[in-house]
Amino acid sequence: MRLASLLPAAAYSRFKGSELQTRLATQFANLASVNSAYDVVVVGGGIVGCATARELSIRYPKLKLALLEKEARLAQHQSGHNSGVIHAGIYYAPGSLRAKLCVEGHALTYKYCDEKNIPYKKCGKLIVAVEEKEIPTLENLYNRGVLNGVKDLKLLNADEIQSYEPNCRGLKAIWSPHTGIVDWAQVNQSYGDDFVKNGGTIFFNFQVENIEFEEDDDTIKIISKEPKREVRTKFVVTAAGLHSDRMAKITGCNPNPRIVPFRGEYLVLKPEKSDLVKRNIYPVPDPRFPFLGVHFTPRMDGSVWLGPNAVLAFKREGYKFSDFSIKDTFDALSFKGLRKLIWKYLVPGIDEMYRSFNMAKQVKLLQRFVPSLTINDVQRGPSGVRAQAIDEDGKLVEDFVFDSGEGKLERFVMHIRNAPSPAATSSLAIAKEVVNHIEQKFVIK
Repeated sequence: MRLASLLPAAAYSRFKGSELQTRLATQFANLASVNSAYDVVVVGGGIVGCATARELSIRYPKLKLALLEKEARLAQHQSGHNSGVIHAGIYYAPGSLRAKLCVEGHALTYKYCDEKNIPYKKCGKLIVAVEEKEIPTLENLYNRGVLNGVKDLKLLNADEIQSYEPNCRGLKAIWSPHTGIVDWAQVNQSYGDDFVKNGGTIFFNFQVENIEFEEDDDTIKIISKEPKREVRTKFVVTAAGLHSDRMAKITGCNPNPRIVPFRGEYLVLKPEKSDLVKRNIYPVPDPRFPFLGVHFTPRMDGSVWLGPNAVLAFKREGYKFSDFSIKDTFDALSFKGLRKLIWKYLVPGIDEMYRSFNMAKQVKLLQRFVPSLTINDVQRGPSGVRAQAIDEDGKLVEDFVFDSGEGKLERFVMHIRNAPSPAATSSLAIAKEVVNHIEQKFVIK
């Protein structure tokens, strides 16, 4: 059932392209089609899931497609709790999917936002070395970015750094002029609107409990938790983010890599200090540690986020320190890969936790780049939870991972097992890659 057929043309034109359109369309669909059979179902209404559903609807306009989202709206977790950066593709290993898809997705993102009139700012980014020992790593990072095809990178000396960002201090820096910022939740919603306009159906409040194979007709039955509902389909693609390992496990895939949630907590410049920096300012990554380090990130609303740290979350969607889940905590701490990771990074891990409680400690790290920053300039800000994939040896899984496992569901299921940053920037490119895999794996008619 299409929303356009239910509203007068003038009214529909006002709703067209809006979140309300998606919500109303899916409410009608949920009433009418919950027991219908579909050709392909995508599980997960984050930015990767919606981009994939959208790409399917473009390539296969005659197929009956659905997307299942466990929340009442799209982009409720990683896709709506991130720094909002449009990454250029500097950091990632040359030849990796992350490098390839980030550079491709970077260009596609700007093109898409222009077409949809989604506001963004191409404010640029400085990666700043503040100590002599960081300069070789910075230069290697510059060479990596060039190998990855990142356009117009430039190495700056100390004086040039201040010409781009007057309050920033450093010995040498990489200038990435095409790094930008955008509201990724708005982009995510726009993907969902595109999917609905192309004839797709979105089911909200559909938390997948099980995925079963129906041998009598070679179909997949996807069953939700309370309220009990089911959707039947020929093929299923999951993009479940923080629950991607669990979705894979219920279809018989290897439980590893395991998803372990890490909460990143931000400080925010007070409104009267928001003009202290205008561009993204990032540190040179320390190769001894698994995370990127604290940075300055301007936002589309004019605010500036500072951070984040990285601490183990005791709930997969635990945005506050008090959020706790026995199941999620047991899953994390019983995994030997996490225990190995904790042991390897015990000292920096304790420091990350300490900075969770002590704003002055966080500010001290940030003062390495902007010495004029003071504790009085900041206040506590939002947080996000990163779905970090870890293998049994305690190593972070760095690249995107697609998997189908083995057994009777292998021919009908594909999982996006790991889609870390820059997944939002890469989302349109990831979608193309995933649908290419689907075309090779599934017999879609």
